[in-house]
Amino acid sequence: MDAKDKILEILKKEGEPLNAGKITELSGLDRKVIDKVMKTMKDEGSIVSPKRCYWEPKQQD
Repeated sequence: MDAKDKILEILKKEGEPLNAGKITELSGLDRKVIDKVMKTMKDEGSIVSPKRCYWEPKQQD
């Protein structure tokens, strides 16, 4: 499982928007890795921010 899959799994499992610090804590990945992967995910549109600095998976239509 790569970092992107791990982040999405954590966001789906928690069921609420999380900040990068909490994702780092839950995943055990390095914060720099989390920040880099989340930027890519944001650009792809696979995660969205309902409020500043918190992220959740994009809802499928």
